[in-house]
Amino acid sequence: MNQENQIAGLCEVSAFIQNFLAKEPADYNETDLDFEAVLRKSENENPWFTQENQRFALKQWSSLLTERNLKEWLSDYRTDEQSKRVGLILAGNIPMVGFHDVLAVVLSNHIPVIKLSSKDRHMLPFLLEMWNEKSGGTVPFETVERLQDFDAVIATGSNNTARYLEFYFREHLSIIRKNRTSVAVLKGDETPEELQLLAEDIFRYYGLGCRNVTRILMPDDFLVDRLFENFIGFKDVINHNKYANNYEYNRAVYLLNLEQFWDNNFVMLKEDDKLFSPLSVINVSRYTDLDDVKKFLTENEQDIQAVVAKSELGLNSIGFGEAQNPGLDTYADNVDTMRFLEVI
Repeated sequence: MNQENQIAGLCEVSAFIQNFLAKEPADYNETDLDFEAVLRKSENENPWFTQENQRFALKQWSSLLTERNLKEWLSDYRTDEQSKRVGLILAGNIPMVGFHDVLAVVLSNHIPVIKLSSKDRHMLPFLLEMWNEKSGGTVPFETVERLQDFDAVIATGSNNTARYLEFYFREHLSIIRKNRTSVAVLKGDETPEELQLLAEDIFRYYGLGCRNVTRILMPDDFLVDRLFENFIGFKDVINHNKYANNYEYNRAVYLLNLEQFWDNNFVMLKEDDKLFSPLSVINVSRYTDLDDVKKFLTENEQDIQAVVAKSELGLNSIGFGEAQNPGLDTYADNVDTMRFLEVI
């Protein structure tokens, strides 16, 4: 019964978000005004969380939270009859990045004990309070400064942090997530529209998410100018102070080191075999044999969250423009959180 109430409550939260996003500020009611204040406070404390990016994340989540989607997702899993306390150490690199973990824990009939990121302290508690209210008080959760008294833990951090977390939680059932990034593989005949969708995969959230593309593999004869021509829709990223600082710093380093790169005044392309690239830089490389691409993807699969490419390349990939729109059954680090929650 709790899960039915929780699903119904989530659908009401989704309806609230959609209505909020569709309204003009002059039409806001009291709850809308409270939520707008949450968004403003989030941006003030974390300038990366612009109104546009927060609203993008809200729109994406509200489209997922339908009764059909939720029930289809949950139908593959067993709900534990005995509630356990699951510690969650959430990331704060992009808006609502920890929401999926909270959903999974609650809908598995467990209790999330949440350590919020200092970079994202406001939106999630607001939405959880609303979800609990609209579900008739059936959504248990706690927010804490320090994790204690828990049965299992799901934690997200950098590779350095992960080593500490693995040691600290060595006696507990756990999922410890590390740094990941995403790549794009071009066939060479991509349309302007497809390359513009690739720009969304690169620049949304300023490139801070694990699903943002930081490396492009392209055929030998692909013209770099085609990328710049179709990335122009995101030229305003350079007007963000923090992004601009990264851009100016990385550009200065490359110039001082006499390194070759392409520049269009808001992003740089650099020939580099590394998977991860600095903010404001996209690493690019060329290939002649698709088998070499497949070998590269296999060798680096532990560091790759998503591959963006045309389906006809025969890769395990998603389409252009889909990187920032994962489904409910898409899991960080490709570790099935729901299956983990079945056995704690």
